[in-house]
Amino acid sequence: MISSLMRMFRIERVFVKYGLDELFLQGTKANALRYIFLLSPTRWLNKELRERPRGERIRLALEELGPVFVKLGQVLSTRRDLLPDDIYQELALLQDKVKPFDGEVARSAVEAALGKSTDELFASFDVQPMASASIAQVHPAVLKTGEEVVVKVLRPDIAQLIDRDVGLMYTMASFASKILEDGKRLRPVEVVSEYDRTIHDELDLVLEATNASVLKKNFDEFDTLYIPEVYWDLTRTNVITLERIYGIPIRDVDAMHAINMDMKKLAEHAVEIFYTQVFHHNFFHADMHPGNIFVSDKNPSHPQFIAVDFGIIGSLTEEDQRYIGENMLAFFNRDYRRVAQLHVDSGWVPRDTRVSEFETAIRSVCEPIFDKPLIEISFGQVLMQLFQTARRFEMEVQPQLVLLQKTLLNIEGLGRQLYPDLDLWATGKPFLTDWMLKRNDPKVIGKKLMSSVPDALKLLPDMPNLVHGFLAEQGESGQRRRAEEQAALLKTQQSTRQTIVGGSVTVASAALSAGSMAASGSAGIPTLGIIGIVIGSVMLLRGLWQ
Repeated sequence: MISSLMRMFRIERVFVKYGLDELFLQGTKANALRYIFLLSPTRWLNKELRERPRGERIRLALEELGPVFVKLGQVLSTRRDLLPDDIYQELALLQDKVKPFDGEVARSAVEAALGKSTDELFASFDVQPMASASIAQVHPAVLKTGEEVVVKVLRPDIAQLIDRDVGLMYTMASFASKILEDGKRLRPVEVVSEYDRTIHDELDLVLEATNASVLKKNFDEFDTLYIPEVYWDLTRTNVITLERIYGIPIRDVDAMHAINMDMKKLAEHAVEIFYTQVFHHNFFHADMHPGNIFVSDKNPSHPQFIAVDFGIIGSLTEEDQRYIGENMLAFFNRDYRRVAQLHVDSGWVPRDTRVSEFETAIRSVCEPIFDKPLIEISFGQVLMQLFQTARRFEMEVQPQLVLLQKTLLNIEGLGRQLYPDLDLWATGKPFLTDWMLKRNDPKVIGKKLMSSVPDALKLLPDMPNLVHGFLAEQGESGQRRRAEEQAALLKTQQSTRQTIVGGSVTVASAALSAGSMAASGSAGIPTLGIIGIVIGSVMLLRGLWQ
């Protein structure tokens, strides 16, 4: 508790130091917090910092707050269409320009992990890092056999730092779930739990090496994505050694134009790679921000992506994969009735949702975006409208889909940057149609049925008891339901008699009740003020993950 309070005070000081209190409190009713900030000595001691450009102030604050907040900035920096240009330009620097730690400390960590000196392990090892990120940094090296490699080393004490900040996020998420009007639907604790799992996965570099190997095997027969080789004998939990790759950073569009890169085909390859990973392999790179993506310059007419950093990988359950695929295909076909029904069937909206109303709401949001090139589509506005629709129909955030949503946003941002006229629908629809046909192929269905036979045979001896238990449960449920209906009917009858006898008293009470409900219904989401800033990662990721 003391540690969390100290961290909260530090976050407050950092936000005031860089003038973010005024930036984030604009348009709110948190007047009491404004007065508190006015009294903060941090405000008067950092006047020069508070006067710097807002984008620079946000970046500096995130860097000072550490890895969890840097990750938040990285997520935001993929959404150029949603951010003012000055903020985007600064947040983009978080992707590969985080302040490095001492290279000699990195060398010592490598030697301790691998049990030998770097002189014994490598022909050369450069203590000057070639890249530094929020979780680790990368050093170039050359093996004794002459191959060029990169050695990625975790930051010192990074696990403890992440545990501290994620623990605070849990506390704030629990608080938010209680005071937010739609806290139940947004499920902030579950979202933090999902984020907790993914960021801790990044701390295990053996897991990252495994992810890289699986992706490489999956794309062995494809020429659109290249994954570097893993050197397993030089890999441990906190150290990973990979083949060094050379390519054009995905942000360097001018360099690609200079060699006459086919930008349309490059953007189409990005979309195809996404669909292949999600629906064919069900194993997708879930951290595809620009700092992790390069393009080979070897064949500009048939461009190839090169991916690095495999700490965050996503996958879906078979049911979620099916619902997502069918939803996307229904969107492409403008079958909004099917989209609405799938949401009900999956349990993403309450079972008593009126499908016809939900269909109309989805149609009003999505219909305007079709038949337009990517450059003319405001996905930011579409997301906001879908969020409002989700609130109205009590749709809950699905934590297991957060990585997929994040990856979708990354791909859309990448496509916009490479080829603004890309037709996402024409590129994606054929792939999804083919996937659906293969999924429903009788041979595939037959194989699934045959694979389930052994499990079914195991249950066969217990089947009579299972059926009896199910029917008994349904009977008890029906009796409870009938009893509840009778109690409700009796209560209604009693209320009617009271109305006849009570007359004007009942009318007055009803008016008072109606006024109270109206006042309650007019209340918006409670303003969190600086507490909302403290859990900025929860609140901002809530916007990229709707």
